[in-house]
Amino acid sequence: MTGQVMDNSSSKATATGTATAEYDRLIARHHAMRLRRQLLTPASPSGPGSGTGHDVDYGYGGSEGYDGAADQHLIRRDLDVVAPLADLIDHLYAVMFRRRPYLRSLFPASMEFQQAHLERIFHHLIDHLDRPVELERMLRQLGRDHRKLGVRPVHYEAFEEALCAAVRHRAGGRWTEELEGAWVRMLRFAVGAMVAGADSALTEPPYWHAVVTGHERRRPDLAVVRVRTGEPYPYSAGQYGTVEHPTLPHTWRQYSMGCAPRSDNELEFHVRRTGPGGVSAALVERTAVGDQLRLGPPRGSLLPDGDARDLLLVAGGTGLAPMKAIVEQQAVHRPPGRRVHLFVGARDRSDLYDWQALSELGLHKPWLSLTPVTGDRLADAVAAAGDWREHLACVSGPAGMVASVRSELLAAGLPLTQVRYDQVLAR
Repeated sequence: MTGQVMDNSSSKATATGTATAEYDRLIARHHAMRLRRQLLTPASPSGPGSGTGHDVDYGYGGSEGYDGAADQHLIRRDLDVVAPLADLIDHLYAVMFRRRPYLRSLFPASMEFQQAHLERIFHHLIDHLDRPVELERMLRQLGRDHRKLGVRPVHYEAFEEALCAAVRHRAGGRWTEELEGAWVRMLRFAVGAMVAGADSALTEPPYWHAVVTGHERRRPDLAVVRVRTGEPYPYSAGQYGTVEHPTLPHTWRQYSMGCAPRSDNELEFHVRRTGPGGVSAALVERTAVGDQLRLGPPRGSLLPDGDARDLLLVAGGTGLAPMKAIVEQQAVHRPPGRRVHLFVGARDRSDLYDWQALSELGLHKPWLSLTPVTGDRLADAVAAAGDWREHLACVSGPAGMVASVRSELLAAGLPLTQVRYDQVLAR
């Protein structure tokens, strides 16, 4: 038995060593290829590219050099050949992990969320290929965010290789070079923008270490978690960050900050458990003072800079967090004469988990009005409460609530540009 255990350990060590050596060779080959291209064509960085070859240097020529509308037409025309996208993605990851096993450690143990996330990204890419400038902004931000995962440009080469294999597998006898070429060009455009975004953020940490300083269970399924970072976390009220729990490495989830920036580097997150076994369950049920978390860079733009109009804030559930942060910020930095109206939707009075803190925040502030709304009447109550056409509206909460409030405000005459919400959190 001892000999068998030693043999198994030896086999595992050999497999690990082989994977590590293969990874090192791939990194070295990637850097060598980039250096060779720079020496041969120093004045001509490669653009999005075409065709299906590998050993790709993902230099970036910008959105002007990419005919996204043409590739959008090709991909949509033959989408049924590779559909459903979930099956395409399943095969893609299977191929990538089989051929490059060392990449598996960059991903969470459960791939369910990751695969659903990639499917949403593919749909977003296909739907917006005819608007490459708009798409480029989103992709550059995505590239900045991916730095916290340890992703390097060389990893995208393995991803492209696996995508080509998956397209060929799904298409079968209906595969064409034209179809595969469109997918590859779309991917290279996306990767080029992501790499450019990551390169532009070299002075920004990929993540911040944080220590839990407070954990309050406001309901069995909800907790307010306070953390303190070792160095300033540069966010603004209304933004969100991603959080990684130590028990779920490489698994990041978005949560809005529930307070305005503080000088002691402490911030809070309002977390509702959405299911068993995930990050929300870990934060609500298995987190205590002193635990270590990691925070990804702050993102989002719920409250734009330089806008001095009166504010209409509408929150549902833990969508209250960014609204509370905005109110706190207004208490310190409020444009002269600005009024703030906050509506909070809840199933019943007991569901208003942070109402006491809000009420205390509203004391002696004549510029702030607080309105709780119970039941399913939030959108109607907001629309009927006043004329909001000159206000800037910020909406946060479950996707259905955000959609209904947004629809009522637009119907009441509020311009689309004056209704703000973070799409990444509204789902």
